[in-house]
Amino acid sequence: MSVEIKQITELSDLKKFVRFNIQLYKNNPYHVPGIVNDELMTLDPQRNPAFEFCEAAYFLAYRNGKIVGRIAGIINHRANETWNQSNARFGFLDFINDDEVVDALFAAVTNWAKNKNMEMLQGPMGFTDLDHEGMLIEGFDQLGTMATIYNYAYYPRQLERLGFIKDQDWKEYKIFVPSAIPEKHLRISEIVRKKYGLKTLKFRTRKEVMPYARRIFETLNQSYSVLYGFSELTPAQIDYYVKMYIPMIRLEFVTLIVREADDKVVGFAITMPNLSKALKKAAGSLYPFGWAHLAKELYMKGNPVVDLYLIGVIPEYQNKGVNALLFDDLIPVFQRNGIKYAESNPELETNTAVQMQWNYFERQHHKTRRAYIKRI
Repeated sequence: MSVEIKQITELSDLKKFVRFNIQLYKNNPYHVPGIVNDELMTLDPQRNPAFEFCEAAYFLAYRNGKIVGRIAGIINHRANETWNQSNARFGFLDFINDDEVVDALFAAVTNWAKNKNMEMLQGPMGFTDLDHEGMLIEGFDQLGTMATIYNYAYYPRQLERLGFIKDQDWKEYKIFVPSAIPEKHLRISEIVRKKYGLKTLKFRTRKEVMPYARRIFETLNQSYSVLYGFSELTPAQIDYYVKMYIPMIRLEFVTLIVREADDKVVGFAITMPNLSKALKKAAGSLYPFGWAHLAKELYMKGNPVVDLYLIGVIPEYQNKGVNALLFDDLIPVFQRNGIKYAESNPELETNTAVQMQWNYFERQHHKTRRAYIKRI
């Protein structure tokens, strides 16, 4: 049977678009489903402030009335202006292993992008750097994380068949928690703290966090400004992410480094107990029991894995040892909570500075993911 492509606009179809990912990977032991309502919010122009400078189109592939693939076309005009590009992105990509399905999906998103006068197609990427990005090309036998894409091994083969080439790679590591803070870290921490007049800030209540919440994401803007595909978060986006992240953080797993003279946030680490197993049990929904699975993994001891979710240091203080201050604080937290190892989540292969910080720890490179690009 031939493949039919449908560009979707109705909420009922958008729910099918989101749920197809969960259906395709239903029996896969390594895939970690997201929360359906969260993904719907990301895709909704009325609720996601990224649509102030982005536009998107969503396509479903059908064969004999059954959904067999999905793809989103996205244009981030702010990123194009920042990087002087005319690029469209593809994302939210899933498909059965069928050449005809893949050809039809990419023909649809390519035609859409050409009609918008775009010159290149790159991805998988989302609306912003805080969305899922990068196709898994190594580590198919490793459990995914909340922050990353999991895909079957046939995905990259299909993209290469279509003529897509590597644009950027990310590496991911398991970083094993040491029994004691490395002595070099301790020395660096003390030197950096005194030399630059810095202090470590911790919180006991979410009320204490709120005066710093927007400043964390302003620091993120500065820290990530030179990274692949990044576009600065707007005030509306910062408010959006504050509302999304602050309610779910576990306070002892969050560390800020501030300058004593003016209380400026120069570095931050938002880490959290790994929620992969809980998300698999939730199967895309918080109700009736999904929230309980997540709360158990987030707040009860016994979870041996922590996700290094967001970490940033402003350019002025990069390569000056501020990261040592962050882990000087967090390693004892991880030890108290029985954490065995941390998931680094994606780190650009070109960002050697961030990867060098793991040289003092036992680590294992266990996943690689890739952004592809093709002239259209």
